Amino acid sequence: MFTQPSNILLLSIKPQYADQIFAGTKQVELRRVRTRLQAGDLVLIYVSSPERALVGSFEVEKMLVEDLPKNLNTFWHKVKEKAAVDRKIFDNYYQGASVGVGIFCKNIQRFRKPIHLDTLRKKKPHIIPPQCYRYLTHGELIWVKSMTQ
Repeated sequence: MFTQPSNILLLSIKPQYADQIFAGTKQVELRRVRTRLQAGDLVLIYVSSPERALVGSFEVEKMLVEDLPKNLNTFWHKVKEKAAVDRKIFDNYYQGASVGVGIFCKNIQRFRKPIHLDTLRKKKPHIIPPQCYRYLTHGELIWVKSMTQ
């Protein structure tokens, strides 16, 4: 299920966007904060309220980083076909941002058994779902893998 990526990122995603990722209609996750992700890295998807569970993963196909606001139109044209948002939502999201990040997804997998927040808190209290993102260790990834199969 998992390879040995350089970076493992636990990413909080709103339920509607996570559903679009798993459906294949959203192929790039948009962010306002730069990460150290690169092609081949692994992103674990934590779905925020009301689901509140670690539900799946994807491999990073490529990263796109643009300086904003000067490159906002360029960024939009590079992601618009794969971001599953319209221009108004895009512009509102990036209003006031200094950077636009696009994380292109591939090898998207939904876990057979999601790990709900209460289980995370009981069994691995140090793996706190982030408001934005958090890096995980390879040991934490092994634990996640064992809990989701």
